[in-house]
Amino acid sequence: MKYIKQRLTAIYGETDAQKIWTSLKEKLLKAKQTHTKERKQRWDEKDLVLITYSDQFQEEGKPALATFEKVFDRYLADNFEIVHLLPFYPYSSDDGFSVIDYKKVNPIAGDWEDVEKLSKKTRIMFDYVCNHISAQSDWFKEYIKGSPEYADFFTEMEPDTDLSAVTRPRSTPVLTKFKMEDGSERYIWTTFSEDQIDLNFKNPNVLLKMIDVLLFYIEHGAEYIRLDAVGFMWKEIGTTCIHLEKTHQIIKLFRDIVEEVAKGTVIITETNVPHKDNISYFGNGSDEAHMVYQFPLPPLVLYTINRGDGSALTNWARNLQPAGDETTFFNFLASHDGIGLNPIRGIIPEEEILALVSDLKEEGAKVNYKKNPDNTQSPYEVNVTYLDALNKRADDDDLRMKRFLSAHSILLSLQGVPAIYIQSILGSRNDYDGVVKTGMNRSINRQKYGLDEIETELTKPGTLRSKIYRELTNIIQTRKAEALFHPDVPMEVLDKGEKIFALKRGYDSQNSLTIIHNIANEQVDFQFSGEFVNIITGEEMTFVDTITLDPYQFLWLKSIN
Repeated sequence: MKYIKQRLTAIYGETDAQKIWTSLKEKLLKAKQTHTKERKQRWDEKDLVLITYSDQFQEEGKPALATFEKVFDRYLADNFEIVHLLPFYPYSSDDGFSVIDYKKVNPIAGDWEDVEKLSKKTRIMFDYVCNHISAQSDWFKEYIKGSPEYADFFTEMEPDTDLSAVTRPRSTPVLTKFKMEDGSERYIWTTFSEDQIDLNFKNPNVLLKMIDVLLFYIEHGAEYIRLDAVGFMWKEIGTTCIHLEKTHQIIKLFRDIVEEVAKGTVIITETNVPHKDNISYFGNGSDEAHMVYQFPLPPLVLYTINRGDGSALTNWARNLQPAGDETTFFNFLASHDGIGLNPIRGIIPEEEILALVSDLKEEGAKVNYKKNPDNTQSPYEVNVTYLDALNKRADDDDLRMKRFLSAHSILLSLQGVPAIYIQSILGSRNDYDGVVKTGMNRSINRQKYGLDEIETELTKPGTLRSKIYRELTNIIQTRKAEALFHPDVPMEVLDKGEKIFALKRGYDSQNSLTIIHNIANEQVDFQFSGEFVNIITGEEMTFVDTITLDPYQFLWLKSIN
């Protein structure tokens, strides 16, 4: 407990820390006594995460979480140990990330009983949208009324304040004008949109309220907690207002709290930024996030397969330092958001990033742009399903699936815990109707399905969905059965030429796994020898001098002693 108080003092100083300490201490003691769910104390090779919306599958007259549970039981439970339920709270925009009430379940999804029922079958990741809250929330409504309790809950700023140094993830203004109930006007900090009001963590009472939310999630079964947009939490005029030291101190405080209250709860930071900044959220390796998203991976794998050249991916992966004994990477290719481009700036030349974006747009992808300090715009995110991102519209389904499975072999073989987006395991294509319906580019990769519709497509032989689901499931099951894929097992990236991405997992040559990918649309030969078993097919394979791989073929080869 003393470390938590010390952390509060580091953030606010002794006087303000003391003001909230007594109340916080009581909350922590109560939470420690009331949470009952046992938590796994360490990740392993069996841990795969499914990223999904709570209302992903729907039946008329039934809560969506109950329908999701049916699909999960029938098709997904054997593959995924953890389910990341994207925000399932009442919301006003951004498909859940503008939360109206942190402690309620969206009636479309169900109620807390439905969440609890699912949590008995799988571990659940909750979204902790800690940077901002909906303009429709009671908190903000009370602020607009002039309620003293909420007077400093949000960051007010004079409209002529120089905010040119502030890092902008969107092209929208930093400040949004709101009219108070008394008729006065206030300009409020809104990092992401006018409906997403940034919380003012300089007010200790805001932190106390948000810790209450964090403890509420733990008490309701959250075993993984994703800190959404967490890099923007602390504001200091004249700085970039991202990755500030006080932000890191707050995350370390969250880590201290979960370690005290429910050890085994995993903190994951979502910071879609260049790698050096991203891994800073590991702290010293034991005092901040347990996991960070591996944000360069989605655009790097896409770039690699798009060009048929693995040089950039190989160079990046070879220089990737191990996360540490108490931390690991959260690897993914697709998510509810688009494919972020900022994490590969500095890895890939800008002209090649722009060329990639141009190619993707020509094939039907949507693109979101950010505003630069000089008022120019740069693409920051490509909106597309990962299946369509890897392929051209004219490609046949056989080629489409080969590229897709090869990309996911890379994902599943890298050091870390892998996560797969629901649209990927379903083999989904771009949803242009969704874009038209919502007016949002991100809707292209957020399609929802009726239960009968999706079950028909998954079980109908020969459909692209059923083939991708079946083949990807086979690869996942192989990974879960192989101890050398434990996130802590060392990884060595091999240099086998620009058409190959290869790596080795293991401790020595007698106990190792070599994973080889041909990332080009042509047959490739290279020098390779040894006796192995392909753990995906069970086939024993002997190579004397040379190995030949077909286009996009990949092999998981375990050494035979």
